[in-house]
Amino acid sequence: MTVAILGTGKLGEALLAGLLRSGHAVDNLLVTARQPDRAATLTRTYGVAAVTNADAAAKADLLLLTVKPQDMAVLVDQISGVVAPGTLVVSVAAGITTAFLEARLPAGTPVVRVMTNTPVLVDEAMSAVSPGSHVSAEQLGRAEALFAPVGRVVRVPESQQDAVTALSGSGPAYFFYLVEAMIDAGILLGLPRSVAAELITQTALGAAVMLRDGGQHPVLLREAVTSPGGTTITAIRELENHGVRAALLAALEAARDRSRALAAG
Repeated sequence: MTVAILGTGKLGEALLAGLLRSGHAVDNLLVTARQPDRAATLTRTYGVAAVTNADAAAKADLLLLTVKPQDMAVLVDQISGVVAPGTLVVSVAAGITTAFLEARLPAGTPVVRVMTNTPVLVDEAMSAVSPGSHVSAEQLGRAEALFAPVGRVVRVPESQQDAVTALSGSGPAYFFYLVEAMIDAGILLGLPRSVAAELITQTALGAAVMLRDGGQHPVLLREAVTSPGGTTITAIRELENHGVRAALLAALEAARDRSRALAAG
């Protein structure tokens, strides 16, 4: 199967590296990039052929569209006339629906929508896939196989993709924001920045592994740290007093609404 990655930025490059690690033959990979020097760098680094968007669409069995949402309409216009029947199209652009792509590609083109996130760069991504109107079970499995080497994959109805975008697609930024604040707190409490950063980073990693691998509800994990009258419950009381939980709910609702607005054009 020939896979073409169209608009190979950081995300596209991470997926390219993941495909190579999983054993995909370099001769069956194509990339496109807006800038010639970017295309040359990809060829030099990975040995893949860099071609035009139209050439990629004509040659590949699977097209992975990794351009920004605002650039998607232009890209689809460039390739719609040369996409062969049965070519699987996978989009990772936030807010771009399968219906949007199906309406602009040849009739019956199978389209899969995917929301992934930046931990794809370290093989710890969370990717949610949704099939369009013309996707078979085998084709959906092929789309999932693209993302399996760089993290975990779940299937969701497309109606839930805006929520996935808010929760998981944007999710790493929330954690970075929280860690930034906790490092500042460590400095306020008298710790050197480097020590505070190391303490919080490892604490976050350990907590994430416990959540992922322990099988326990986060409430139980939190309660295990929260002794009566202790430091943890005192801190959590302050978080509740300042409305942190409510702020998170409002923030994710706002992100979901923004995803819907992007989908609406």
